[in-house]
Amino acid sequence: MGSAVGPGGTGVNLPALRSHNAALVLDLLRTAGASGISRLELAERTGLTPQAVSKITARLRADGLATEAGRLASTGGKPRTVLRLVPDAGHAVGLHLDRDELTAVLCDLTGAVVAERRAPLDLGAGADAVVEGAAGEVAALLGGVSPLGVGVALPGPLDHTLGVLHRVTGFPEWDGFGLRDALAGRLGLPVVVDKDTNAAALGVAVGPGAGPGSGGAGGSFAYLHLGTGLGAGLVIGGAVHRGARTGAGEFGHQVIQLDGPLCECGNRGCIEVLCLDAVGRGSVAEAARVLGAGAANLVGLLDIDLVLLGGRTVAAHEEVFLRGVGAVLEERARREGGGASVPVLPAPGGARGVAEGAAQLLLAPLFGRGEG
Repeated sequence: MGSAVGPGGTGVNLPALRSHNAALVLDLLRTAGASGISRLELAERTGLTPQAVSKITARLRADGLATEAGRLASTGGKPRTVLRLVPDAGHAVGLHLDRDELTAVLCDLTGAVVAERRAPLDLGAGADAVVEGAAGEVAALLGGVSPLGVGVALPGPLDHTLGVLHRVTGFPEWDGFGLRDALAGRLGLPVVVDKDTNAAALGVAVGPGAGPGSGGAGGSFAYLHLGTGLGAGLVIGGAVHRGARTGAGEFGHQVIQLDGPLCECGNRGCIEVLCLDAVGRGSVAEAARVLGAGAANLVGLLDIDLVLLGGRTVAAHEEVFLRGVGAVLEERARREGGGASVPVLPAPGGARGVAEGAAQLLLAPLFGRGEG
């Protein structure tokens, strides 16, 4: 029987329900770490019956995803067996295609990086050359490991659902190219494509060390990435916000100076061109103030809890950007009288944060995480 009727008369897909419940259990095994968690606690924290938890954990053990981690001391009854996730039972590749550099990581089920490669990249060299180069780096990274798939992160705009690129700023020749299908055909593996900022934001929300202080664990935050371009990843209520056409987060192309310099997108006075021009002139403090103005717009629009800064340009002048963006947000908070300013912190993950987030495009759904 493929479905049942719930109390309200709505059809319930039992295989999908089982998958959802398994994801709940897997996520708790993942967050419990090496010390593990008992079946009784799994039942208490998921709301599932002990019988359902036993069936799920039996399947997970049979599939090699879970194993025993010892026993809890008895409190009068039978000692309880503790289970843990097996991290190397599965892997995912995260691939960051920047405008001039490729970073590839191999992550285990916990999101920990177990292998890494870097190589120069020319995003303007043409689709065939980029796909071939990326496929070669992934093959070299795997070393015989058969992964769940490959998550690819690169500058937008793009269609996350179809894996098709739009007019990537500075590289209009990519418009309409089906990167997902091309790379999947070349590698023989499932491929998911997303914007670099969305991938990095997903990594923060669900990756190793995710918690309230990092922007994870159900929080709402903006990840602002300033490297060779500028974009934003938005996480609302713990899930990446992509929008109806998966185009949300084109933060760099807000116009804040109507008669400003011409941007590669065709507009004038975009935050991206103003920031990069200021950095190019050596006026990093000015770039930080411009970025702060954009961050203040986001805070005002979305009432987010936290602003995270990442990208190579930020990394090269981290204290200046943190101080400059923070000052703009503090001034906004003083004007509005609404209490403390929204904190501004460096994004976790460093130079490979986008690539690690790209791997989470494959990993997070296994644990029922990161999607709205």
